[in-house]
Amino acid sequence: MTQSVFTLAAASAFGLEGAVAGELKRLGMKNVHAENGVVLFSGNVQDAFLCNLSLRFSDRIYLLLAERKCDSFEALFQLVSSIPWEDYAGGKEAFNISAQCARSRLMSPRDCQSITKKAILERMKARKGCRVFPENGAPFPVHVSVHSDQVRILLNLSGPSLSRRGYRTWNGEAPLRETLAAALVEFSPWRPGMPLYDPCCGTGTILIEAALRQGHIAPGLNRSFSMEQFVFFPKADGERIREKLRADCQFGRIHSIAGSDIDPEAVTLALRHQNQAFRDSLIDFSVKPLQEVSLTEEHGVFLCNPPYGERLSDTEHCRKLYQELKRLQDRHPTWALCAISSDPGFEKAFGRRADKRRRLYNGRLECQFYTYSAAVQ
Repeated sequence: MTQSVFTLAAASAFGLEGAVAGELKRLGMKNVHAENGVVLFSGNVQDAFLCNLSLRFSDRIYLLLAERKCDSFEALFQLVSSIPWEDYAGGKEAFNISAQCARSRLMSPRDCQSITKKAILERMKARKGCRVFPENGAPFPVHVSVHSDQVRILLNLSGPSLSRRGYRTWNGEAPLRETLAAALVEFSPWRPGMPLYDPCCGTGTILIEAALRQGHIAPGLNRSFSMEQFVFFPKADGERIREKLRADCQFGRIHSIAGSDIDPEAVTLALRHQNQAFRDSLIDFSVKPLQEVSLTEEHGVFLCNPPYGERLSDTEHCRKLYQELKRLQDRHPTWALCAISSDPGFEKAFGRRADKRRRLYNGRLECQFYTYSAAVQ
């Protein structure tokens, strides 16, 4: 089974599907096809493990076990029963079922979960010759996706979201998921080697994600994945892949990345998070109001996630901050400036329309990612 080619799925936040597809192609994955919220591709279990370790923008990696149109719970039961679960599970696993239903006749996630688990256990009992399964082993997370009566049965190979890199132990007041932070770095004009500065750095997520990219550090190196406990996964291959990625890390390449925030507690957390990410101080964090940011480097990028007003309940204060961002760029005419915000009044407060806009989602908040090019190229 380890050399078998499967259909795999990389879950994605809306707006990031293209970025995820690009990553998969760079990793050498085949048959990459983007849909809303997911990117399908082909690969074996080693490929899936490499993706878990390497993908910066995806939420989870799944193995697609079955797909069919189902307009009744009986049809769902038959679909789940047709999957050779005995090939994937040894018999002691704790089957954890999640479900998501939209625009379908099967609109009860709880019923879909119950029916799926019943079908799995009945199939396992018949094939293994057991009457009872203790379910005291490793978690075995199965996801049922129902959309427009089309059902996909997926095995979660990641476990917790890939955004949980392991370096961030406290989110602060207005957290930004690591996967979205990495995407902002990707969508900005910054490239490794250029100066990067976050004037509203908070707990440091954007800058840490940029440093991971600059240092060629796979974001999942310091965490585990559910597939490592599956009976069909070759642990020796997994360790070999992980060690190869560790050897590829280039911490010495990380430079010219810095940020500041007016909140000393946030900066304290940022320093803690970078230590947990790199075991070293590779990013220059400082406590400083936006008005005092003055840099000597040229041709860099300001990249930030400023308060939106919705999150911190002070729209007027936030819009004054957007004005300060405009003054910051005016003081640094060779620098581009990028910011994400859900505030529809961002451009008006900033003082001019962005050169580029991109719609993204920060959780459930619809946002725009604004890019202002440098005045002096």
